[in-house]
Amino acid sequence: MKVSRRPVNPARRPSEGGAASFPSPAHFRSRPPPYLSIAALILGAILLIGYLRLGQDALGSKLSWVQGEVSCSREVQRAIPILKAAYGDSLHKVLHVGPDTCSTVSRLLREDEADAWGVEPYDMDDADRRCKRMVQSGIVRVADIRFLLPYRTKSFSLVIVSDALDYLSPKYLNRTIPELARMSSDGLIIFTGYPRNAKAKTDRNGRSVKLRSTNWWAEYFDHLSLEENEDMTKKFEQASERMSHIPLCQIFHLKPYN
Repeated sequence: MKVSRRPVNPARRPSEGGAASFPSPAHFRSRPPPYLSIAALILGAILLIGYLRLGQDALGSKLSWVQGEVSCSREVQRAIPILKAAYGDSLHKVLHVGPDTCSTVSRLLREDEADAWGVEPYDMDDADRRCKRMVQSGIVRVADIRFLLPYRTKSFSLVIVSDALDYLSPKYLNRTIPELARMSSDGLIIFTGYPRNAKAKTDRNGRSVKLRSTNWWAEYFDHLSLEENEDMTKKFEQASERMSHIPLCQIFHLKPYN
């Protein structure tokens, strides 16, 4: 006759023979002490925080030459709805000039009936595949903006520039800004950093660049015979107020050359 054997219950009272049932040593080993689990959680949290900070530091070092903590190229992307409200149909054939132009052009292309192109003034060794495809297709060009650009006069309705002029000396600004204005039929829009920003811009070699004031730019535009488009400036400010948009960069709306 076969007798079925029931598993021993560790919580059971001592048997008649007086011998108590204890869990096996293997049972104790399967449950590590609580402090080991807590230590593992703390270690995992420390590693995760370190990884995130490393990623942020890498991104920050990549953008440090753009502008401290504020990227005016990103500010262009934030301002596209306001620009559309102010400029209306003029936002249909746009050239963006500045770093991160692939992202800005992609954002502009999502607007209805909008065509956009870009000029990247810096090397694109670390560009992603999407951006490299845009370069290969001719939507984005890599070019030194200190010299003539390969576009005809009034090729675009609007030319938008961001994070590209602060590093140029007046010697090169004398060529670059008129060249950018030459290519626009409806206006030139310049996004540039505020001097009051706590972290000044640095160039790619880590040297600090002094940001210019609104008065400095106004006098310089006058020197180049470029007039402020007061009507567009007012419309942009009104649209910003309606949409609760606070610009993080100086924005200049200029008339094109006749």
